Amino acid sequence: MISLRSGFKFFDRGFGKTLVLVPGWATDYRIFSGMELDYNYLLAQEIRLSSFVEDLNKVLEQCHLEKVSLLGYSLGGFLAKDFAVSFPKKIYELILVSIRKNYGANELDGVRRKLEKNKRAFLSGFYRDCFSASDEGRLWFAANLLKSYIDDMPIEGLLEGLDYLSTTSIGPKAFSALEKIRIFHGEEDRIAPFEEARGLASELPRARFIGLPKMGHIPFLNSGFCEKFNNG
Repeated sequence: MISLRSGFKFFDRGFGKTLVLVPGWATDYRIFSGMELDYNYLLAQEIRLSSFVEDLNKVLEQCHLEKVSLLGYSLGGFLAKDFAVSFPKKIYELILVSIRKNYGANELDGVRRKLEKNKRAFLSGFYRDCFSASDEGRLWFAANLLKSYIDDMPIEGLLEGLDYLSTTSIGPKAFSALEKIRIFHGEEDRIAPFEEARGLASELPRARFIGLPKMGHIPFLNSGFCEKFNNG
């Protein structure tokens, strides 16, 4: 969801630490529904790409949160990177899920053309490709989000997201000041190649890479993700 300014909502779940959740392209905050992690949540409900870093920093100050863990999913991983570069001392742990080093111009141009030709048809195929054949989250997504996403996801926001992806990348220099990084990636991800993410993790000396067997591009809709996450 793209907004004139980023909006966040804090959920006090009775834990002593807070996790910021940043959704990815063609999803919104609802993608994290049902995720049971041992944190309070600060949920990015609306995102303005151009001011995300500034908006999140203001919210942390308003909530008197000196240090948080930050989870960025897919495009949200690039936004999390942007914040971590600007405010590394405010990050206890950076968690990246289903990320890539970058998206190529030809790939993004192809997505843009397909979206402009037939948004519904493209999104139907895209969401189908987000899941492996044995993915636990596929049925939940189909029952709870698929129709709303296909019907209501504004094409302007999708195109703006592609523009942002064309200008950003993740590399080792971005995280030189961070002490703790975890990267989670489904082994059957058809959107963001598994080997690319593993290669990126190998370039980050403080990063721990966690491969997730039989999971696709939205691994946190599987119970196995939460188990691995909460176990450290």
